[in-house]
Amino acid sequence: MAHFEKKISSTEIYNGKVIRVTVDEVEQENGRHAKREFVHHNGGACIAALTDAGEIYMVRQFRYPIGKEILELPAGKLEPGEDPLEAAKRELEEECGLTAEHYENLGDFYPTVGYCGEIIYTYLATGLHVTHMHPDEGEFLTPVKMPLDEACDMVMRGEICDGKTIAAILKLKLRLQSDG
Repeated sequence: MAHFEKKISSTEIYNGKVIRVTVDEVEQENGRHAKREFVHHNGGACIAALTDAGEIYMVRQFRYPIGKEILELPAGKLEPGEDPLEAAKRELEEECGLTAEHYENLGDFYPTVGYCGEIIYTYLATGLHVTHMHPDEGEFLTPVKMPLDEACDMVMRGEICDGKTIAAILKLKLRLQSDG
């Protein structure tokens, strides 16, 4: 039998531009009630743009919640009802000034299942073409191109610490290894 919890009630305590927060009362499988703090998020799309020479495009960007600049793959939040692939394409062009001929789904994942329903969709882009960057207002970032192997080494040394970037880089590396 699968484990479960059933929502009994929900109280919204915050509704912002990026997240909505509720406190839900649930009935557990043993019949007891418990409270769950739940962050609602529309999800995000992340894209690994791979050159013919085996390099990937990343961005350096300051992230306020952790108080420092980090290296991460181009990514962004989904608008309600937005197709994740279209969001990934948009972010690639906005943040790196690139479009691609081919896109491949690298898989989806839930980054923080303990309190948030966010899902991140990851993609691979190949057959790259340079256009022009047009970051969102107030978005300050610098594109960086590096060998995929170097990015993998940085993940393993803990120098790349962004979860979506770690997941996408390692998925891409394993996918390429399985191609032979």
